[in-house]
Amino acid sequence: MKGIKIIFWILYRIWFYILMTIPILVMFPFLVLSIITESGYPYFFKMARIWAKFILFGMGFRYKVDKSQDMIYRKSYMIVANHTSMADIMLMLAITRNPFVFVGKKELSKIPLFGFFYKRTCILVDRNSSKSKMEVFNRAQKRINQGLSICIFPEGGVPDDESILLDTFKDGAFRLALEHQIPIAPITFADNKKRFSYTFFSGSPGLLRVKMHSHVSTAGKTVLDRKEIRDEVRNIIHTKLLAYENEISKNYS
Repeated sequence: MKGIKIIFWILYRIWFYILMTIPILVMFPFLVLSIITESGYPYFFKMARIWAKFILFGMGFRYKVDKSQDMIYRKSYMIVANHTSMADIMLMLAITRNPFVFVGKKELSKIPLFGFFYKRTCILVDRNSSKSKMEVFNRAQKRINQGLSICIFPEGGVPDDESILLDTFKDGAFRLALEHQIPIAPITFADNKKRFSYTFFSGSPGLLRVKMHSHVSTAGKTVLDRKEIRDEVRNIIHTKLLAYENEISKNYS
């Protein structure tokens, strides 16, 4: 039985990368045209959402979204969520209609084909460079002025220890939100780690539950309030993760 599972997991991972590649190749000319100018980004974003939904469907994932508050189209937000899975990027694109730009680690730009578009459309950060971190603020400001939202996974990466429910949050996302006076939109991903974590021999098709929480206002607050805001947002996501965990325990008890 274990041998069958290992074969399934290997094929499942290979299938994931095939699914990532197919729509990029099909839409390649249109994707390239959409990134020639920054004004074309909303069109790129629409195609990115198609790409994301294609992968989720192909992997056998279905998602259920519980919305506390809808985002107003064309208004800028700081979107934050827990980060546990390779599917987080796709799910974020699939559930969010408001065009946004990811702030992500520079290393992902090395992925063949995907990296070509990633480094031309996302705000890349080298976590070992203080200069790179400062450039993030300038590029984020430019994107916000264009009416786009920003998406950051504030844990700063995926913990190696998968028993960690939610890692500590870094200040970057909240500093940006406060400096630009944009509301924060917390999102909780309940099942991504279980369905498709970074552990190679793991994963399975199934339900991905999402909670889109009410926005956290930054109006009238300053950068000096960033730790308070950071802890408030982390508590919102952490509390919901605990609720999801308790729900699973009750179903199996």
